Amino acid sequence: MKNKKLIIIAIVLGIFIIGIISSIIWYITGLNAVKKENAETKVVEIQEGTRTEGILELLKKENLIKNKYASALYMKLNNVKGLQAGKYQLSQDMSAKDILRKIASGEVFDETVKITFKEGKNMRWIAKTIAEETNNTEDDVYSLLKDKQYINSLIQKYWFITTIVTNENIYYPLEGYLYPDTYIFENKDVSVKTIFNIMLNNTDKILKKYQTQINQSGLSVHQLLTIASIIELEGNDETSRYGISSVIYNRLRAKMSLGSDVTTYYAMQVDMGERNLYSSELKTANPYNTRGPNMSGKLPIGPIGNPSEESINAALNPTKSNYLYFVADSNGKIYFTSTYVEHQNLIKNLQKQGLWYEYN
Repeated sequence: MKNKKLIIIAIVLGIFIIGIISSIIWYITGLNAVKKENAETKVVEIQEGTRTEGILELLKKENLIKNKYASALYMKLNNVKGLQAGKYQLSQDMSAKDILRKIASGEVFDETVKITFKEGKNMRWIAKTIAEETNNTEDDVYSLLKDKQYINSLIQKYWFITTIVTNENIYYPLEGYLYPDTYIFENKDVSVKTIFNIMLNNTDKILKKYQTQINQSGLSVHQLLTIASIIELEGNDETSRYGISSVIYNRLRAKMSLGSDVTTYYAMQVDMGERNLYSSELKTANPYNTRGPNMSGKLPIGPIGNPSEESINAALNPTKSNYLYFVADSNGKIYFTSTYVEHQNLIKNLQKQGLWYEYN
């Protein structure tokens, strides 16, 4: 009888121990990663006000946890509280512990997109950058620029945009008007319209600082931005920018053509550094090409890039000088001269020193 009791106790104890071991295995297994070899992430959004049970149900539905009951037990045993709403970037190779700790600490997925639009870059570069950094295409950018209703709405909204941007000879109506800076957008789904509007708001802020001076200068904003865009591409430091500004105004007053290579690059829709210009291209008649025919005393029809505030300032405050010429050597150093003879002698000296480049 005694042996029989011991056997029963042993059986019950064995069942109890097996139960405990099974529970431990169930618990540990339930907290393991769903698929350790799958590191592909997915974004899961937890809505405000969702209770813990609902969050665990969502994680199970998304196949990110193995067992919602084991996860609930883990939270209770480890005092994990306050699962927070928001978007989380999670993967199947994460354990339930890691997922729950991440949600409890509010490590939300940052979907914001930071885009730096560089000074002097043209609309083709901007379109390409938007396509690379967001879910838009280059065609989306160009389609919006061709939307007359949209452009007209901007003319009505912003004091510095006028109907001149709708001239059929202007490549892109907002060229020069999109202030170059670093911008942060909500996510990659940001629309081109939103990007443009935020950039234009920044342009508004910058130009308002100079509004009185612009009004007193006799220049339209379009002319100012055109001059500033040339300065931006021709100059490489503060001193050269203000000197180049002086040359531009002196040549305009003297009814000379600006003869600026950067305007020819833009006219030919060739990016600087892509290749050298051909001699034939320098002579091409184009309202952007200041080296072409019939451009004496004229600015290009519009900006050839988006200038920085420093170049805008230089365009409003040129150095007082008699300079009519400037050239850059192959290292980018800029030299100023007042007469054609001085200009030619300078070029000869640069050629002798191997600091000059020739057109093809």
